[in-house]
Amino acid sequence: MLSSLERYDPSEQVNRIRSAVSSYFQYVTLSHKWGKGEPLLRDIQGRSIYNMTGGDGLVKLQRFCVTVLERGYLWAWSDTCCIDNESSAELQVTIGSMFSWYRKSSLTVAYLSDVAEPGSLPCSAWLTRGWTLAELLAPQTMLFFTKDWSPYMGGTPSNHKMDPTVLHELQEATGIAQEYLVNFCPGSADTRLRLQWASMRRTSRPEDIAYSLFGIFQVHLPVLYGESAERALGRLLAEVISQSGDVGVLDW
Repeated sequence: MLSSLERYDPSEQVNRIRSAVSSYFQYVTLSHKWGKGEPLLRDIQGRSIYNMTGGDGLVKLQRFCVTVLERGYLWAWSDTCCIDNESSAELQVTIGSMFSWYRKSSLTVAYLSDVAEPGSLPCSAWLTRGWTLAELLAPQTMLFFTKDWSPYMGGTPSNHKMDPTVLHELQEATGIAQEYLVNFCPGSADTRLRLQWASMRRTSRPEDIAYSLFGIFQVHLPVLYGESAERALGRLLAEVISQSGDVGVLDW
């Protein structure tokens, strides 16, 4: 590569090197409903996951990585094992940047363990979880996979966010208009609407329902596990109001 750059001026050389490096480090994120036996960082660190045996969580991770490779990417990111959940400092940083991770990914793979056939996406538990709201809105390119890891609706899709049928199903199931599904901008606009989207979802830890919205509202607040959901939401709303000046959000 370096020899091929000699015919370009220094500015163009920098641009081409930057482009090559960015292309090499494109990554794919996994969006899914957590289940039992999900492999954590300590379980896989320094090991080849393909040589490991385990339950459904490990099989899911293995199939995800194979799917990433089949799509031509070299890097895969899963929230189960790419975060040190035992480090409160890392957890704080990760939750604050979770939306950005999915927004900057080249592709997000959404695995639907309870979907087997076309038309059943709206019934998936994936659509009821708190964290998957941001994971639905943030990516620009997204593919849904069924329980056997075949593309939802079949075929060889490149982006389900460009598929009218899938978008219609998502809109009907979530109440989120297609314009937001395709081109969502984080921030304090349409605050009550965004809170309504989240109100139908659930998280394992009550306070996570507020933390999962930090990226959607583009706020940066401390993560204080152990506080009540009400207190966490109160801190979130206070920050949104301070940024937008709209006290009407309290009527959501």
